[in-house]
Amino acid sequence: MRRTPSIFDSFNFALEGIIHVLRTQRNMRIHFAAAAAVLLGAIATGVDRFELIALLLSISFVLITEMVNTAVEASIDVATTSFDPLAKLAKDIAAGAVLIATVNAVAVGYLVFSDQFANRSSRLIDRLRDAPAELTLIALVLTIIVVVAFKAYTGRGTPLRGGLPSGHAAIAFGGWMAVTAILGDFEHWFLISSLTFIMALLVAQTRIEAGVHSFTEVAFGGILGALVALVVFQVLA
Repeated sequence: MRRTPSIFDSFNFALEGIIHVLRTQRNMRIHFAAAAAVLLGAIATGVDRFELIALLLSISFVLITEMVNTAVEASIDVATTSFDPLAKLAKDIAAGAVLIATVNAVAVGYLVFSDQFANRSSRLIDRLRDAPAELTLIALVLTIIVVVAFKAYTGRGTPLRGGLPSGHAAIAFGGWMAVTAILGDFEHWFLISSLTFIMALLVAQTRIEAGVHSFTEVAFGGILGALVALVVFQVLA
């Protein structure tokens, strides 16, 4: 007779399901990153309790629908190995549910944060308008030169694809460091820097998922780009 799972086992199975979706579904990882960014924004801007509840419900709704969508797709793939119009329809409907949840979450986020950032955004635009654009350009150009030099030295990959280091990761993290340096003591520099860092991480992740670069190549590229931008802004700013 099969043993009834304990409460501990049930929680463990549930967590394994979440971890599996995170490991195998790129969209779920994007949703998690976006959720973290939204919560950081909520903390930084000091939203009230009801606004926070609305954000949490919207985030949960998106994550739940994404997991249900993954479960539906897995169930259909197990049930049939040939093309079935009804199977495609079921997958499309599940994906549509995720889209509705995401659009709702974006709408809620806009309603919560629009007033919070109305005045601050104008000050940020002024700061970026006065930013030393030439330093950013110099940093990114130097990053590309260093990346190409490393690839020529190691003899791996081409200037635009593969090899050590990852040029995409280097430019992405160089941009993150440049944004952080430009913002300086701006009121919400940490939030904006964190969002830029998350976007750089997503760029690096796509290079690994596409099989173009290894983790080491991406990590080395990210560190290299960030260091080049940091040196440029420290020396020339």
